[in-house]
Amino acid sequence: MTLRVGYVREHFSSPLLQYAEADGGQTFTLVECPSGTGQLISRLTNDEVDVAIALTDPLISGIAKGSEAYKLVGSYVTTPLNWAVITGKDSKYQSIPDLKDTTLGISRHGSGSQTMAFVMALQQGWSTEDLKFQVNNDIRGLIDSVNDGSTSAFMWEWFTTKPFVDAGEVRFIGSVPTPWPSWLIAAHPTRARADVLSTFLNTLSTYVRTFDSEEKRAKDDVEFIKAKFGYSEEDIKAWLKTVAYPNDCASIPATVISDTLGVLEKAGFIKSPEGGFDIAQFVNKDVVSLT
Repeated sequence: MTLRVGYVREHFSSPLLQYAEADGGQTFTLVECPSGTGQLISRLTNDEVDVAIALTDPLISGIAKGSEAYKLVGSYVTTPLNWAVITGKDSKYQSIPDLKDTTLGISRHGSGSQTMAFVMALQQGWSTEDLKFQVNNDIRGLIDSVNDGSTSAFMWEWFTTKPFVDAGEVRFIGSVPTPWPSWLIAAHPTRARADVLSTFLNTLSTYVRTFDSEEKRAKDDVEFIKAKFGYSEEDIKAWLKTVAYPNDCASIPATVISDTLGVLEKAGFIKSPEGGFDIAQFVNKDVVSLT
């Protein structure tokens, strides 16, 4: 079978894109999901992709809330994601505390932009029961919403949104790094065969290790990202200092799942069942090893 792999076309995806170019569609095809993890989860649910490389928190919270459309099968990025808090170019909001009791823009319900709003509220000491959201689908819709005043702010990855800040379309008023490693890999429990998944993950690991090497970071990674995404060399080098990838994509530290569940529960985004969560239920044990 040929896997349909959903992904977000951002700089984080560079090792995956390098793998895809070398593979030429023999073992997998890429399905771009510009709206982010909420769209990736929706496409897993609707049989539009078999595998998704997506943000840790929405993947884990989706399973915690009862989704059976996927299980976790691997790790992709081991460092936190730095979520920028972004407002309109002429808005009155100057800092995160100014956003209390306002309407925040999100891409979709269940997306990283929503789960991180709960984390931000937890850090600020706000009641998470009072959070108000407006769904704006993608980065363009989110930018339009903070500039037309229908939302106060939205959250998105720092370097992805920096070009819009540099162009004067929006402003940064703060940031909230994730309290967990930022990207995991999920797959449908029956559509994606274990042997095919294992081959995909093992080969992806080789591309990730190469991309993550000191030698490649010095020049080749910078040139690849510049060519693919058009970022400035300065921004690319700054991002590379903040990111790390796993040595083995087919393993997940159990603490990543348990710690993420703990923060999301404390933030009021999920509720623990009686007796607590069973971490083993979050993964496909035929594919991934919990470490």
